[in-house]
Amino acid sequence: MSKSSHSLSALPSQTIAPLERLGLRLRAHRINRAWTVAEMAKRLLCSPNTLRALESGKPGTSIGLLAHALWLFGEIDSLDGVALAPAGLAAKRRVRRSAAQGAAGVIAEGERDF
Repeated sequence: MSKSSHSLSALPSQTIAPLERLGLRLRAHRINRAWTVAEMAKRLLCSPNTLRALESGKPGTSIGLLAHALWLFGEIDSLDGVALAPAGLAAKRRVRRSAAQGAAGVIAEGERDF
């Protein structure tokens, strides 16, 4: 078993249940359009097994695949309602780094612990 599958299997049920409900809603959209698993997988450019994983709410399924499925169903704007920014936080506010922090992506000498 891969390292990532260990961490995904340890997710709390509070995260698994909403993913499963989302998968069921995606499946309902597919069935409403009378698309088979094979037809939907072809539209998503994935395998039927990957589509089944998405519709089952498997946590390791790509968020990009989810976004593509929502787009196919005309529901892509629903992503804008996920994890809304806190009301007090300006959406376009930039976080400024102090000169003492150094450039982004550069590890300072004191941060090297190996």
